[in-house]
Amino acid sequence: MTERALEDTSLQVQTPEGIEYVLYPAGPLVRACAYGIDLFFQWLLLGVLVILYGMILHTITGVWLIFLAQFILDWFYHIFWELLFRGQSPGKRFMGIRVVSGGGSPAGFGSSMIRNLLRFVDSFMGLFFIGFLSITVSPGFRRLGDWAAGTLVIHTWQSQAPERREPMAWLGEIPSAVPGRTLSGEEKQGILMFARRYPLLGAARAGEIALPLAHSLEGGGRIAVTGAAAADPAGNPAEYLLGIARTLETP
Repeated sequence: MTERALEDTSLQVQTPEGIEYVLYPAGPLVRACAYGIDLFFQWLLLGVLVILYGMILHTITGVWLIFLAQFILDWFYHIFWELLFRGQSPGKRFMGIRVVSGGGSPAGFGSSMIRNLLRFVDSFMGLFFIGFLSITVSPGFRRLGDWAAGTLVIHTWQSQAPERREPMAWLGEIPSAVPGRTLSGEEKQGILMFARRYPLLGAARAGEIALPLAHSLEGGGRIAVTGAAAADPAGNPAEYLLGIARTLETP
């Protein structure tokens, strides 16, 4: 695939913090292959149940259990795997794709339910014509279920959030800082996420994002900083949070 082709089929996404990154939606061919693999696994599981029926369940109850199992596999197979493995069924995992929300974050229970329960519309009469047409002509290669649920199917080899890319070795150049009060787990995660995204932000935008949290962490006391410069949340809140992130990253 050429670079030009990648640009033509990519989607630029902006997070609430103003960070932009790129998602690469999966096209109809790779999704059809993933669906075929999942269909094989469904048939395999159903075949095992049929064999068990032939060996043990020689009653009418066994027949109904097989019908029930087929119903569960048809309607909940994809929901189960996508929720358990962050948007990846076995077929999607093998093909290197996953289901995410429109903003690139993991799809939730409601979104997974909607997109998969509407699969019967996309595969009307088993012809998949509606789904194929929707994927082919829509931006982001979305079928009707994806439009209703607000989801995308993307390539995992290139589409990833900024915080999952490189380690923050550059934090070694930032003076360490200690907050004026004890941090909660969510605050620690938020500071580390800010630090990972900092290289993608301009200085002004980073300062705007950092200022409210920097003031709340000051806690009314003096801020302890190691290094030549004194930390001042009002003067440089971004550097203050980066200094705390360096402290958190230090073993």
